[in-house]
Amino acid sequence: MKPLREIKSLAILWGVIVFLGLFCFLSVSFGNDKYSQMRLRMIEKDIKGRGIIDERVITAMSKIPRHLFVPPRYRNRAYGDYPLPIGEGQTISQPYIVALMTEALKLRPTDRVLEIGTGSGYQAAVLAEIVKEVYTIEIRENLAKKAESLLRKLGYNNIKVKHADGYFGWKEYAPFDAIIITAAANHVPPPLIEQLKDGGRLIIPLGSTLYFQTLTVITKKNGQLRAEQICPVSFVPMIGEVRKRR
Repeated sequence: MKPLREIKSLAILWGVIVFLGLFCFLSVSFGNDKYSQMRLRMIEKDIKGRGIIDERVITAMSKIPRHLFVPPRYRNRAYGDYPLPIGEGQTISQPYIVALMTEALKLRPTDRVLEIGTGSGYQAAVLAEIVKEVYTIEIRENLAKKAESLLRKLGYNNIKVKHADGYFGWKEYAPFDAIIITAAANHVPPPLIEQLKDGGRLIIPLGSTLYFQTLTVITKKNGQLRAEQICPVSFVPMIGEVRKRR
């Protein structure tokens, strides 16, 4: 039989363990609940509230932890409807614009999508919730590595990340059902038009890379292009080969 003192010590130790476990559980639960509530407000106010009706887009953005795609110091602001810095002069787009661009592509579950400008990886995650395969290119190596690591941790096995100049697309996996360009350019890179499947849609912030652009959807049909202007936007400029082709 164990001495009374030893029994008391074990009881105290067990109590401490239980308390710490409960504390950790409540801390995690509270944290998750906090972000869940912020995400719900984002959906109701800035996504549904501003006219997004595609249920697949709404569902995707309702479940993705956007706060994990921004630096820790910005996490409490991650669900506000504005862009946030992610390093190297780049930003994560505001939620409404992510939703608008995704909805405008009219995606199907079987689609294969090319994204130019991985950035934080958030847009790629939204796409991956909706389509079969996502191919995303980032010209900044550090951002590409960070995004790829996070996307893998979150279980997105249908996303391929490449560090390269997105101007040239990803010919190895072309053609694509849709292409999304998340940086401003004053023209559409010809290789991307070539890699867009007939009947496919491409969306790009088109215009001045210094001030404002027009969010433009280009549809390719029987080799012909038709452009539809959506709304004015302001994106960081695309860099690399695109600057040589002004």
